[in-house]
Amino acid sequence: MATNMKAVKMRIKSVQNTMQITKAMELVASSKLKKAKDRADNARPYFKELYSTLEEIALGNNDLTSVFAKDNKSKINCYVVIAGDRGLAGGYNANLFKLIEQETKGKDFVVLPIGKKAVEYFNKKCCKILTSEFTYVANLSVADCFEMANILSTAYKKGEIGKISLCYTAFKSMLSQSPEINKLLPLSDLRKDNENKVKNIISYDPSAGEVFDAIVPEYLSGVIYGGICESTASELAARRNAMESATSNAEEMIEQLNLYYNRARQSSITQEITEIVGGAECL
Repeated sequence: MATNMKAVKMRIKSVQNTMQITKAMELVASSKLKKAKDRADNARPYFKELYSTLEEIALGNNDLTSVFAKDNKSKINCYVVIAGDRGLAGGYNANLFKLIEQETKGKDFVVLPIGKKAVEYFNKKCCKILTSEFTYVANLSVADCFEMANILSTAYKKGEIGKISLCYTAFKSMLSQSPEINKLLPLSDLRKDNENKVKNIISYDPSAGEVFDAIVPEYLSGVIYGGICESTASELAARRNAMESATSNAEEMIEQLNLYYNRARQSSITQEITEIVGGAECL
């Protein structure tokens, strides 16, 4: 009985240590979440307006002189996948990878992973990777987004990839984050999705091709930056919720273990008293 009680006591100590870690991680995520949420809220109007503006341009333009406005010969799909740098965030990374698996099934594709978990996942799957330079989401800046946009634009111009999509996790609320995939290039794909909304031809100066060649890299970098802001806030919210749940579960487990320990201790004391009384009667 004493050995069993000692094991329970060690188990309680172990769970308490784990609870301290999960509580600390919850507090750290909460402190970072406010800043990340504000950044996502500030970037979201730009992110959405930029995407809708390019969509309107694609719908209002029938001039296919720009390489970005028409399909190229390549059948390779490129996915910009924004995941987290660390785990312990509930289903944040798993849900994103599940969506990308469904999307890429049966397709010839290449990925541009952003975040340590994305790089590790696609290396493990032996997928074709455009570049592994952007390993840590937390360290990325607007300049890095421009660099990614230039890599994607150059690869598209050379015909190395035929379609570009952004896979990220949208921040809906503190309790809700959902993975999404947005088509970025070619602009003709945006026309196909909204054929009934096509408007009159827009006049460009000096030409539609030159305008698209100038603004599309800016468009890509802006959308990627918006996706990073949304994903960062989503990851912190998911980690905070997961650690809060883990802390709550640890507290419940400690209560149950304490109850079991007290019962075992009471049983042990009762047995000792019974043995003493029995010995006294024999005397």
